[in-house]
Amino acid sequence: MRVLVLGAGQLARMMSLSSTHLGIEVLAYDVGTKQVINPVTLDVSNSTLAQEVERAYAITAEFEHIPDDVLAVCESSGKFYPGAQSIATGGDRSKEKALLDKSQVPCAPYALITEKSHFLAAVEQLGMPLVIKTCQAGYDGKGQWRLKSKDEVEQIWSEMASFIASGTHSAPHSIIAEKMIPFDREVSIIGVRSKDGECKVYPLTENQHTNGVLTLSVAGKEKAAIQSQAESAFEKLASALDYVGVLAIEFFDVGGQLLVNEIAPRVHNSGHWTQQGCHTSQFENHMRAITGLPVGCTQLVRPTAMINVLGQSAIPHSVLAVPGCTSHWYGKDAKPGRKMGHINVSAESLHQLGERLAELAELLPEDDYPGVQETSHALILN
Repeated sequence: MRVLVLGAGQLARMMSLSSTHLGIEVLAYDVGTKQVINPVTLDVSNSTLAQEVERAYAITAEFEHIPDDVLAVCESSGKFYPGAQSIATGGDRSKEKALLDKSQVPCAPYALITEKSHFLAAVEQLGMPLVIKTCQAGYDGKGQWRLKSKDEVEQIWSEMASFIASGTHSAPHSIIAEKMIPFDREVSIIGVRSKDGECKVYPLTENQHTNGVLTLSVAGKEKAAIQSQAESAFEKLASALDYVGVLAIEFFDVGGQLLVNEIAPRVHNSGHWTQQGCHTSQFENHMRAITGLPVGCTQLVRPTAMINVLGQSAIPHSVLAVPGCTSHWYGKDAKPGRKMGHINVSAESLHQLGERLAELAELLPEDDYPGVQETSHALILN
């Protein structure tokens, strides 16, 4: 079987690496260069998008911001999963909020903004502080503002107005203002839904972000009550979208109540730990689902943490001396803040996971790998 992935980054690479043993060949379409490439070797093919759509058994995507013409070609083939509606919803916060409301899945109070009067009304109705996010083209903390006082209204509105004005009649731009709710932590759920509607969900993952970018995830800590909330949200949203494949949902945990922050219609950074922590990784399960194979077990095998490698030229080889540690490198050119790879570390207990993270903290500078030492202490004391 041949699968075509829209996008040629590390997620396409890991989908390919996870599925060769299933007899699945993966090619990727780079929407920037309009080239078809092998996402592992980076060899460029002479074939076109139309040719690969014709040859593919299934088509999927590694990100949400896909040009409309490319999305239309893939959707019309009848082979594209999770489908254009899911991709469009994940790439537009206004559509995402509408889906949450329709599915009765809770999120923070919000207001949609397309003009200044909407913004002023949101300030009065929701109060301050506000988190303000572009509905389109935002990722990894980009396209966001924090409004803390009325003195900032005019300056922030001028920046918002520029974004709204950059939209077109066929692709308008809008903004969401959300009430900033103090939360205890950020968590996410990764789940998979098959073509016949079967849902399997991975354990809830606790996440840490630095400057809007995920830096560390830990799986294996959660209790049944909060896990069931996340699973309920997954099943409602996946069913509403008639979803096929892996779907990620990020939440704020507010005193044990989960509020959706955003959804991602694809394999997700906060699920990379599944490569070593579960029987079947998120990458393999996504490929199984979109090709109609039975989805695999999502149960936790062992507590596992994932550490993002951001902007570094290499992962220190010394980390491989830490028991239960696996290094994953993406083979990209180093740039500040760029996701270059990740480190997974597993253990037989949360206490032992803390000890292994403490060993890693001795090898990984805090400035480059924030939160590793602090998380290690918390797990050891757990």
